[in-house]
Amino acid sequence: MTADQSIELVRHALLIALVLAAPVLGVALLVGLVTSALQTATQLHDQTLSFVPRLVILVLIALLTLPWGLEMLVDYSAELYRNIPANL
Repeated sequence: MTADQSIELVRHALLIALVLAAPVLGVALLVGLVTSALQTATQLHDQTLSFVPRLVILVLIALLTLPWGLEMLVDYSAELYRNIPANL
């Protein structure tokens, strides 16, 4: 295996990790902004008011994107195993 092949494998793995994390991180950002705006408007600055909704929504988003994410990981793993003989 050459250095170029190794770099390509790592680049592809990092890209998949970024794509898998993007929905959860994007929703976390939106929920945080909405929660902060509501806390500012109502002047309630309790930590549990920002933590609990974010946690619940992130768990729901993680469960909703789980089949898609597992499919991406299985495809990537299968591609890696298929390419082992070509890289020896």
